[in-house]
Amino acid sequence: MEAAAQDQWRQAVRRMRWRLRGAWMWPVFAVLTLVDAVLLHALPLAGQATGLVAGLLLGAFFNLLVIAVVAPLVAILVRRRRPDLPRVVAVDYVGAVLMLGVTATFLAIGLSHRSTILASQDAMALQADVASRYVAAQGPPDHQARVHEMTTLQIEDQLYRTCVPGGDPDRWLCLFVDTSTSPAGVTLDANRESNASFNRPGGFELVYPTTSGA
Repeated sequence: MEAAAQDQWRQAVRRMRWRLRGAWMWPVFAVLTLVDAVLLHALPLAGQATGLVAGLLLGAFFNLLVIAVVAPLVAILVRRRRPDLPRVVAVDYVGAVLMLGVTATFLAIGLSHRSTILASQDAMALQADVASRYVAAQGPPDHQARVHEMTTLQIEDQLYRTCVPGGDPDRWLCLFVDTSTSPAGVTLDANRESNASFNRPGGFELVYPTTSGA
């Protein structure tokens, strides 16, 4: 009787030890989801920026996908090599490792996209400088005085429409700036409509670039 009780005790201790060893997945989920949010905010996977909330949701989605779908399948393969591992422990270990893989993937894609973001920022700064120089050299005085209020629409990858307000709120000085050439090309737009009016809902992103004269 005493031997049976001792055996049950040893089994209970063994199960508890396995459970403690297999208690990594959810703490890792909490930590890495926060890390993913910050990482995606600092290094967006696409576009110019990812908000912290959007990054948190995206990180949580992929981590939960790993936990719910991928980890149980991979754990089956792991247990074929380690049949001594309880299923819950195998899933826990695999889930934690795969979530590290998700974070590493976010980092790799974000770093590769970083050059695209920097190139876009350089092009935006270039076109703002070109437009402000054009206005300073050829623009009417009322537009020259308000060049720091210019707005820009990115029409295509390296084509921008930049407008500067003047004395008449309905008659802006607008330029098409093409940064694909060297030097950048500038074409005066006969349409004096502001970018806010020119841009239709769901159209281009309206930005307010910082100019050298600001």
